[in-house]
Amino acid sequence: MKLRVEQLTAGYGGAHTAVDGVDLTVESGQVVAIVGPNGCGKSTLLRCMARLHQPLSGRVFAGDADIWRLKQRETAHRVALLPQSPQAPEAVTVAGLVRYGRHPHQGLFRQWSAEDEHAVTRALEATGTAELAERRLDQLSGGQRQRCWLAMALAQETPVVLLDEPTSALDIGHAVEVLDLVREVAAEGRTIVMVVHDLAAAARYADVVVAMLAGRIVATGAPRDVVDAGLVKTLYGIDAEILRASADGAPVVVPAVRAAARG
Repeated sequence: MKLRVEQLTAGYGGAHTAVDGVDLTVESGQVVAIVGPNGCGKSTLLRCMARLHQPLSGRVFAGDADIWRLKQRETAHRVALLPQSPQAPEAVTVAGLVRYGRHPHQGLFRQWSAEDEHAVTRALEATGTAELAERRLDQLSGGQRQRCWLAMALAQETPVVLLDEPTSALDIGHAVEVLDLVREVAAEGRTIVMVVHDLAAAARYADVVVAMLAGRIVATGAPRDVVDAGLVKTLYGIDAEILRASADGAPVVVPAVRAAARG
């Protein structure tokens, strides 16, 4: 499903504009990484796409529907969000957590069904967490927990999945596991938009990089076309050398070492 943002402006309390006139189109099956410095509006934009933060103006379309004209439950059938640092009920098992992903499909006349159970099983298997199903979430490693949270989002079975810093606080091994999984999910036809702090990871795993600064998009395109020394300087105020990965030519950002830092 295509995701489209038109002239979106959003803020907090009228005093601060976090997202300023953003236009963005994400094609079905793409992985799009939103990058930029802290406070640039990345997470606010993602929350507006998920119908969790109401914009001041503009529209967000999931397919042919403006999500802000839909009921919350209807939006939840189209778009799933995995927020940064999600909180789970105390002592919940992995299977119990993933079942929460089916909540939008429940209702007064629609109780738990074989279809729901199959969706949970598929999500556990897709994320490699089936063997953890009866374990408590708080007994798992950070990487395992993040895969379980992603399983919950996948169990919602939406065509669009939004991820806010899915590799936050993970070591490089677990981060690679999660990002490999993101690519696998997209290969099945789902549309993925994720906020990522690591520009090198965004360049390696995303089809499109969207760079934000002060609430606006300053660059968008294929990683090898937009990730360069000028963009790094614009976003983060540092000099960097851009190398190319030998396997696929993906940009690799190597920050310059300041003279004072050399001792």
